[in-house]
Amino acid sequence: MMGWVTEPFAFGFMQRALVASIIVGVVCAVIGCYVVLRSMAFLGDALAHAILPGVAVAYLVGANLLAGALVAGVIVAVGISFVTKAGTIREDTAIGIFFAAALALGVVLISTTGGYTVDLTHVLFGNVLGVSGADLWISGGLALAVLAAIVLLYRRLLVVSFDPVFGRTLGLRIHALRTGLFLMLAATIVVSLRTVGVALVAAMLVTPPAAAYLLTRRLPAMMVVSALIGVVSAVAGLYLSYYLDIASGGAVVLVATAIFVLAFLFAPRKGVLWKVRRARRVRAS
Repeated sequence: MMGWVTEPFAFGFMQRALVASIIVGVVCAVIGCYVVLRSMAFLGDALAHAILPGVAVAYLVGANLLAGALVAGVIVAVGISFVTKAGTIREDTAIGIFFAAALALGVVLISTTGGYTVDLTHVLFGNVLGVSGADLWISGGLALAVLAAIVLLYRRLLVVSFDPVFGRTLGLRIHALRTGLFLMLAATIVVSLRTVGVALVAAMLVTPPAAAYLLTRRLPAMMVVSALIGVVSAVAGLYLSYYLDIASGGAVVLVATAIFVLAFLFAPRKGVLWKVRRARRVRAS
């Protein structure tokens, strides 16, 4: 049994993959709580696809793909925040515009390159087994920065997420906080690029926090439970990827989805089966 558990991590690339998976599981799950509470799933998906131009440019010039993705994510996040600040364009409309433009630019840049198919597949669907030492340092640094920012801005982000009007009466800089949240979300997506890829990162931002939402009542508890679910999903997905020889990113997301389904059915107070049982008791009384 112990051999089955430890065998995958006799290899250096699996050890790096494990660290990368845990990083992604924690940071996506924590900031994802704000994504779920603010109904920002579309923004997460849009930012994930908007980094493609940065990835393509980095590939063309021979730079680190994560660095290119980070630059593109920051540009798009600031652009969305700047356009919506004027108040003439709704946030979801601005997200749609930048999402489509960045995705189109990425497709155009990618079409000018040759022999990019394998790298593009890894960008879209992740390749945690190919994480390098440099990628790990970049991902770890970004993840620590995001988590530190969440800790420092916790109370302000809490007010803005639940009642932005009240936040304005308290003198909070709503636009700056929203821009900061967008930037943290962009950095989180870059952290997740190697592990689950562009196509699946939105799932890791939404699924663990959604499951945690069903199991908890308060935001701090939701963040802790969400992080635990994220880590379990990432590590279990890594084991499945190794032993079943399947795509790591897809395996991670499927494990997270399975946990969500269990929470959806059996969660105390909020689970479907619990609600059915309570309804039967009410009718019986």
